[in-house]
This record gives sequence, C-alpha cells and structure tokens, in this order.
Amino acid sequence: MHHPIVLIMGVSGSGKTTIGAMLAGRLGWKYAEADDFHPPANVEKMHAGVPLTDEDRWPWLRAIGAWMHEQDAPAVVTCSALKRKYRDVLRESRPDLHLVYLDGSKELIGGRLAARHGHFFPRQLLDSQFADLETPAPDENALIVSIDQSIETIVEEIHRRLDLPPGPTGR
Repeated sequence: MHHPIVLIMGVSGSGKTTIGAMLAGRLGWKYAEADDFHPPANVEKMHAGVPLTDEDRWPWLRAIGAWMHEQDAPAVVTCSALKRKYRDVLRESRPDLHLVYLDGSKELIGGRLAARHGHFFPRQLLDSQFADLETPAPDENALIVSIDQSIETIVEEIHRRLDLPPGPTGR
C-alpha cells in the first residue's frame, strides 16, 4: 500500500518551497525539496550560471523518484518539473502521484522575485523557465492552483481539493 505523495511543481518564484513546507507541516507529512537531490556536478554548474541540460537532469529526477518510491509515510515534494518528460520520469516510480501545478503569470512571478531579491533578478532565468514550461496536460490529472492569492489560501485549496486527511492539528 503506497502512502500518498503530493508533488508541487511550477517555475522558480511560484512559491513551491513555502507552500510545500506549509502543506507538509499542516498534514504532519515528510517534506523534500528537489534541489537537495542534485548531484555535485549540477550544483557546480548552477552556481556558475550554466543552464542544466536534460542529460544533467535525468540522474537528479531518478534520485527524486527513488526517494518517493522508498517512502513508508505520506510526503510532499517540491520540484520545478517544468517538462512533461520530467514528470513522466517522476511518475514511473509513483504512478499514483498527486500533481499540483502552481500557476501564475510571468508578470506576477517576476514582481515577486524582484521583491524577494531586492532590485536585481536575472530576467533571463525567468524567461528560460517560462520557455521550458509545459503546462500539465489533461491526462496528467494535475490540480491547477492560481498563485494570485495568499499562501494560506493556496495551501487550504490544495488540502481541500486533493481531499487530504486532516493533519495532527485536526485541520
């Protein structure tokens, strides 16, 4: 019997980490951030500002998939998972994955990133994220949640729409 796994996806700046951690905390579930699964070579490339290729991403996605497969308790995972083929790799280990897509415009996310980073944010990073983004197709059964609302409201909506059990606090 597999325990539920919720994968929260979206572009950089969509709020994945904040929302994923809050949802996991509310439910009393394990939480994992996909960036923690990158091999050292990927981390070096990213720090040097070199974009990762698909070849760089396969071992990373397989590592996340292996972690999800090994879970003996429910969990929330956050991962950009921008392309369908990346999500397909993640689903290989967990066909029952609950996919949540945090949907927001480039203007909204760009404004939030600018606020979060002060005045400087590499605009090309956001452009490349949106260029890579393949919105989940209907057959992926993704829950699509607008990020143009408060974090608390987003977490409540995911909890309610996925019909997740109440957490240790009873909500």
